[in-house]
Amino acid sequence: MGCVHGKCCSKYPSSSDGDSGRHRERRPHINKHLLTQRSLEIVPVPSHNFTLQYSIFTQNGYYPDTLERENQDSFCIKTQIQGNPNVHFFGVFDGHGQYGAQCSNFVKDRLVEILSSDSTLLDDPLKAYTDAFLATNSELHDSEIDDTMSGTTAITVLVVGDTLYVANVGDSRAVIAVKDGNQILAEDLSHDQTPFREDEYERVKRCGARVLSVDQVEGLKDPNIQNWGDEESQGGDPPRLWVPNGMYPGTAFTRSVGDSTAEKIGVIAIPEISVVQLTPNHLFFVVASDGVFEFLPSQTVVNMAAGYLDIRDACAAIAGESYKLWLDHENRTDDITIIIVQLKGLSNLVAAATDSGVDYKPMIMRSVKGTFTSSVSVSETYGSSFFCEN
Repeated sequence: MGCVHGKCCSKYPSSSDGDSGRHRERRPHINKHLLTQRSLEIVPVPSHNFTLQYSIFTQNGYYPDTLERENQDSFCIKTQIQGNPNVHFFGVFDGHGQYGAQCSNFVKDRLVEILSSDSTLLDDPLKAYTDAFLATNSELHDSEIDDTMSGTTAITVLVVGDTLYVANVGDSRAVIAVKDGNQILAEDLSHDQTPFREDEYERVKRCGARVLSVDQVEGLKDPNIQNWGDEESQGGDPPRLWVPNGMYPGTAFTRSVGDSTAEKIGVIAIPEISVVQLTPNHLFFVVASDGVFEFLPSQTVVNMAAGYLDIRDACAAIAGESYKLWLDHENRTDDITIIIVQLKGLSNLVAAATDSGVDYKPMIMRSVKGTFTSSVSVSETYGSSFFCEN
């Protein structure tokens, strides 16, 4: 869920121009979207004697007025960070605005480069992650790419041995599948950063943002009613961020990389980071753009992925279902990108712990919300900081 005109953070459109998110009559279209599917890849994690088996699928969105529009999603997979066979990176970047594709490609390259070059990465991965996001954001501002009304979300997973560090900026998502008896449950590893969240709503309001849906901006609903229900039921006309005296930028997210105009009203590049200790109950994790999760709940995505022996088929099926649901609800689709990473051989963790006499502990998941502190302790949870640039 990006900006008002599809994913474009450009000039505010009138109610008859572009897609404001309301259901409209679907136009016939040529099924000319592009697909990219990679082969099945496997990388070992020798420190804990298990493997990561992964596949990627990305698909252009369908926009009837711009059929040749490029895919603004990008992804990055880098194995053996810093030459370490136990450290691997997976990321999906969902660009938006006129230069969204350039922004997402810039960020997917620079974020992992900066992270990889940080000598403190393994000593303090939380600080290294936050520093990398902030440095990448600063570099994008200073680059030749015009990010005044363009930018990208970023959902990334850093595997360090048997620990996942999940850093999120925006409304893409990471989910892990957990075996619970005879069930497979979806547990979100990230939380969408949108004005639906009370903490994010309050933070951007303190920074001067007006938070209104398109209907409220257009005068069709009372702007004084600051209650939009929940994201799943009200996703068609979500609350958006506007400058105090203008009809822009209209972002439906509260954090991103880039978006220098929206940054002045509280849209920040500080990631929220979750830390997960893997156990044999963890089966796989999914990293995907909101093109997947706009109409598919996390549990549905996990159920679909678990129903396929080959994760390449699972990626294609989830992308196909997402595409269909977009066209069921709107006259366009978003770009769709999904990575599925299977965790093979995690039972070896228990065996290794037993052999070494270590008392094996179940899953630990901790969330660290982005702050401007110079050092972040994994054992603590921080509230989102107040940060505005005027």
